[in-house]
Amino acid sequence: MTAPAPPPPSFKERSFLTDRSSKGYRRGMGRRRTFDEDEVVRAAVGLFGGRAYDGVSIDDLVTHLGLHRNSLYKTFGSKRGLYLVALRRHLADDVRPLTEALAAATDAATALRLVTSADLGLLLLAAVERAPADEEVAAEVAAALAAVDQAIADALGIPTALAAALTAAALGVLVRGNPDGVGTALTQRLDPLD
Repeated sequence: MTAPAPPPPSFKERSFLTDRSSKGYRRGMGRRRTFDEDEVVRAAVGLFGGRAYDGVSIDDLVTHLGLHRNSLYKTFGSKRGLYLVALRRHLADDVRPLTEALAAATDAATALRLVTSADLGLLLLAAVERAPADEEVAAEVAAALAAVDQAIADALGIPTALAAALTAAALGVLVRGNPDGVGTALTQRLDPLD
C-alpha cells in the first residue's frame, strides 16, 4: 500500500506571508506629535487677532505656528477648525476674565476703562469679518458680547439695553484707537449714569 499523499501546502506556506503577517500587527502610522497644541492655539489667537481670518493663509499658519501642514489638518481638521478653537480660547482667556472684572465695576467710567484696555482684537475681527458669513462664529461672538453686556448691567444696576450701548461705545473706542481722548470725553459724559 502506498502512503497517502501529503496535504497540499497551505496558502501561508505557498506565499510570502510569515508568522508575523498573520498576527495582525498594527504599527503606529505617522510620527508622534511634536508640538504643544496649547501653544499652537495661543499663537493662532495672536495671528488671527492681528491679521483676521482671511488675512492668514495655511502657509502663514504652518510658518508662524511651527507645525507641519499635515499636523494642522490632522489636529484641527482645517483652517476654520483651528480658527474656531483659537476664537474659543480667546473668549475663555480674554473675554471671560473681562466679564469677571466688569462684575466688580463700580461705575460706568471703570467699565469703559476695563473694556478699552482688554485684548479684544480677535473678538472684534470675528464680529466684523467672520460672524456675517459663519453662523458658528456669529453665535460665539453674540454670546461673548451678551456676557459683557450682562456683566455691565449687573454691576451698574442698569438695563441690559443701556449696558449694550455702553459696550458698543467702548468697543468703538477700541476700534478707533481712542483718538483725541474720545475715551476720556466719553467717561466724563458717563458720570451721570452713576
